[in-house]
Amino acid sequence: MTIQHELHASAGAAAVGHPLDPLGPQEISAARQVLADAGKLLETSRFPQVLPVEPDKAAMLAYQPGDAFERRVILTVLDTATGDAAEAVVSVTGSALLSWTPLNNRDDPYGQPQYLFEEYDLAAEIVKADPQWQAAMARRGLDDLENAFAAPLAPGSFGRADEVGRRVIRSLTFMRNFAGDSPWAHPVEGLIVHIDLTEKRVIRVDDDGDVPVPAAEGNYTPEFTGPARTTLKPIEITQPEGPSFQVDGNHVTWENWKLRVGFNAKEGLVLNNITFRDGDEDRSVLYRASVPEMVVPYGDTSNTRFWISYFDAGEYLLGKNANSLKLGCDCLGVIHYFDGFVADDHGHPVKIPQAICMHEEDYGILWKHTEPGEESVVRRSRRLVISYFSTIGNYDYGFFWYFYLDGTIQVEAKATGIVFAGATIPGVPNRHAPEVSPGLIAPVHQHLFCARLDMAVDGNANTVQEAEMVGIPMGPKNPYGNAFTYRKTPLVRESEAARMADTSVGRSWYITNPNRLNHVGQPTSYHLIPQPGPALMAQPGSSVASRAAFATKHLWVTPFDPAERFPAGDYPNQHTGDGLAKWTQADRSLENTDVVLWHVFGPTHVPRTEDWPIMPVDYSGFMLKPNGFLDRNPALDLPDGAAKHHSTTSTTENDGGSCCH
Repeated sequence: MTIQHELHASAGAAAVGHPLDPLGPQEISAARQVLADAGKLLETSRFPQVLPVEPDKAAMLAYQPGDAFERRVILTVLDTATGDAAEAVVSVTGSALLSWTPLNNRDDPYGQPQYLFEEYDLAAEIVKADPQWQAAMARRGLDDLENAFAAPLAPGSFGRADEVGRRVIRSLTFMRNFAGDSPWAHPVEGLIVHIDLTEKRVIRVDDDGDVPVPAAEGNYTPEFTGPARTTLKPIEITQPEGPSFQVDGNHVTWENWKLRVGFNAKEGLVLNNITFRDGDEDRSVLYRASVPEMVVPYGDTSNTRFWISYFDAGEYLLGKNANSLKLGCDCLGVIHYFDGFVADDHGHPVKIPQAICMHEEDYGILWKHTEPGEESVVRRSRRLVISYFSTIGNYDYGFFWYFYLDGTIQVEAKATGIVFAGATIPGVPNRHAPEVSPGLIAPVHQHLFCARLDMAVDGNANTVQEAEMVGIPMGPKNPYGNAFTYRKTPLVRESEAARMADTSVGRSWYITNPNRLNHVGQPTSYHLIPQPGPALMAQPGSSVASRAAFATKHLWVTPFDPAERFPAGDYPNQHTGDGLAKWTQADRSLENTDVVLWHVFGPTHVPRTEDWPIMPVDYSGFMLKPNGFLDRNPALDLPDGAAKHHSTTSTTENDGGSCCH
């Protein structure tokens, strides 16, 4: 029997059958054609971003299979000759241009469309043709310019007169010792090229210092690392009767869970209409869930890197950079893949085969108990895994959504890849950048992800409560000193709902439905359990603190607004600051209404020698657990799986048989 196989190749190219389906290739082509027919496209027109327009929520909640629906696409169009940009909304159902809105990217607060893939090559060409850069390389004795790599890097926003209102990118130079060598191991320290992409010219070159380029290689593939170890024995994952999930287009059913799988060029994986079956009722938990933004701010003070704070969705597009996943490597077991479709720089559809992976995993013990003198009773856990990976430059990010048999949802981000390195004199201390290899430093930095959770706990009328554990001073209410309790505080307005996690009191948040009570008379709810690290470490008043204001808190709660989808705003590239911090100034009511939770999580990374030359995965995430949502443990009816397994060493009477032993 085949141990690992693809259950289905994909469902991506099928006809659109539901308003929440991801964009298909025909729709991307049709949207572009509408603009061409309307005379909106020039030879120099490019498409930094093409996204589906979310269907109206009220209409979506009323939608029944078979109902007619309209599909719309929003396209960002950039004239690369002038830098002018506009947003177009197109009905692909009606083949009509519904709106054309110029973007004011030349005036405060600025904001540029996302980078084009072709601009990476353009930036490298501009750098290598520049006499100042050539002279800086020659001064360092670097004459193998063919093997120089000019990294294209988002510039941040610092109000410099020669940058504001322009489409700017910065470039740091790395060397390869030979073709195929990893350039990240050989940074050319202190050499920065600032580029105007529209005028196709160098604005200026900063050339600071004479630190030698590290010579040691940072390669990690087998031809450089040597033979693979032979001590690991195979682990075989079989499902002889097939997986337990069912797939109909983009609709997934697994045990009590139902949901829709989506994908777009900016957010990557999107999940919609998540419900959990309770008896004869499919009860709603989430209307829409994604990780629509992340920021990677660096804590280095050097001129080479102080400006770095990448917005990997808003500047580079997470979905457009999604990997094509490989069986047995990225995903293990019986796999269902979903293809992704995005627009290329010219607005034509591109297929990302196997962009999303879905499979089941055993997850140890779900519940167990042993009474003295009685049989032990145990049931195993299993989870449904839906995931994708995106590579942005030197880093790779996996986004994993886990659905458990007990009604729990877990979100996990996996950060791996190659740490961003600079050069130093070996052994020189640096408080902002530890030495990870002789002469090679990696600055302290953060990976701060923001999940957008459009909650719908038993419907759209929800209230969020903040919970904390509370100690009770010794006295009449706590005579023995052992007592403690908890308190829950409703977050009734936005001014109260920008919150920090606090592990010292176990701070967490409940999303409740005050209109539905469980069998002990309490509002049904789901519990957001953070796994917090530091929020944004940059100081108030800094450029990145304004631009990534969403990352200054672990939680924000807002009332649903269809225009508020990206926590740093729609165009954070070179923007001075937009998004959650501005939206919440309206101080809108949050009680018994349609709420969206924005949860910030992720690692603060002080690089170590073990992170080089390629970094083991750094995990971060959070949990959403039913809390009073169900009247009892929903996994009491799980089957006993012990009879299907055996031990290769034990000969005791407890082998096989039953999980009641």
